[in-house]
Amino acid sequence: MSTLTLTINKQDYQFDDLDPRTTLLDLCRQHLQITGPKKGCDHGQCGACTMLINGRRVNACLTLAVMHDGDEITTIEGIGLPESLSELQQAFKDHDAFQCGYCTPGQICSATALIEEVKQNWPSYVTTDLQNPDGLLAQEISERMSGNICRCSAYPNIINAISQVLENEMKGKITANASKNTATKSSEVTGIWSPPPSEAQLGKPSQNNQSTATVAGGHL
Repeated sequence: MSTLTLTINKQDYQFDDLDPRTTLLDLCRQHLQITGPKKGCDHGQCGACTMLINGRRVNACLTLAVMHDGDEITTIEGIGLPESLSELQQAFKDHDAFQCGYCTPGQICSATALIEEVKQNWPSYVTTDLQNPDGLLAQEISERMSGNICRCSAYPNIINAISQVLENEMKGKITANASKNTATKSSEVTGIWSPPPSEAQLGKPSQNNQSTATVAGGHL
C-alpha cells in the first residue's frame, strides 16, 4: 500500500507497508509506544482505548489506522502530561476520580469531548428539552459517559470532576441563578451512581496512593 501519514498529538508519523488490518490502538501502542490509550476488552465495550479523532471520541480498538490519513488524532498524552495537566485532569486528581487508573486515560478523553458536546448543546438519550439540553445535570453526565466503564466504580467522583470543569466552562453562558441551581443538582452526587460496596470492601479502609502519572496516561 502507499505511504500512510497520521497526525497524532500534533506530530506527523509516516508508515510504509503497514498491515491494513492494524487498528489505531495497536499502531499507537505497538508501533509508536504511545501507551496512554489502554487495551481493555478489545471489542469497543469498555472505553479504555478512547481517543479523539477530529474532536470526536472514538474507540480506537475498533477503527483501522489506514482510515485516518489526514485526521487529527489526540490521545491522553496530547491532552496533558504530568507537568502540564489539563483542567479536567487536575479535576480528576482533586476529586479522586480514579483508583487503579487503567480506565482513566479513556475516561478523560471521553470527558474532554463530552464538554465540547455540552457547549454545543448536543442532546443525549436522557435529554428532556432537546432545544436547550442541560448538560450540567448529573444524569446527563452519567449517560454521556456510559460508554466508559470503571471496574473500580469511581463513578460519583468522575461525575463530580466533570461537573466542576463543565460549570467553569459554562460560566458566562448561563445566568447566575441558573448556575447556582444546576450546581446544586449536579455537584452533590451520592453513591446512587455506583454499585453498593461488598462486605469485604466495607471491612477494609480505603487507600489513596495514586500518582499524577495516572491521569496523564501512565505507562501500562
